[in-house]
Amino acid sequence: MKRPDRLSIRAKREGYPARSVYKLKELDAKYRLLKRGNRVLDLGCHPGAWLRYAAQKVGKNGLVVGVDLKEPKGDYPGHVHAVVGDVLELDPESLKERWGPFHAVLSDLSPKLTGARSTDMARSLALNDKALDIALGTLKPGGLFLVKVFHGSGFEDFLKRARGSFQKTIVTKPKASSKRSREAYLIGMGPALR
Repeated sequence: MKRPDRLSIRAKREGYPARSVYKLKELDAKYRLLKRGNRVLDLGCHPGAWLRYAAQKVGKNGLVVGVDLKEPKGDYPGHVHAVVGDVLELDPESLKERWGPFHAVLSDLSPKLTGARSTDMARSLALNDKALDIALGTLKPGGLFLVKVFHGSGFEDFLKRARGSFQKTIVTKPKASSKRSREAYLIGMGPALR
């Protein structure tokens, strides 16, 4: 069994169910992603670290909707809604009709890993493409999209699509990410007018 690292221990002590919260915190501090009163969609919200952080940032006048195959851990305030479902089956128009347009769409989605790099990369890209479709279908003008990406086959094509979809895009790797990991985060700001 893998021993918890210092960020995992810190997350538990601070009431977050996963160390991934520090990636979002770092990106939020640097790029000012979340604001009071925002409406946020969190794709792949289990175990709930990003959901909890977003709820704190937007406050009770905001809204956070999380979607995952599994229920997030813990209790959440009334302005947080967890939906158990498959992101690949989500309809952006239905989401918008139910919750209204969002200021931010966050995606820390990861496929169930097989260990076969090409298969895992293809599954990850399919989730990223779907998350981008959802973001473009649900974001307010000037909204932002944050998505975990992995460098490898298909990454450049996804990056090109994202750059064509937003007025500004940034690819960055937070310090809280493992140095060995091929993961990075793409931020798309301001959906391009279609």
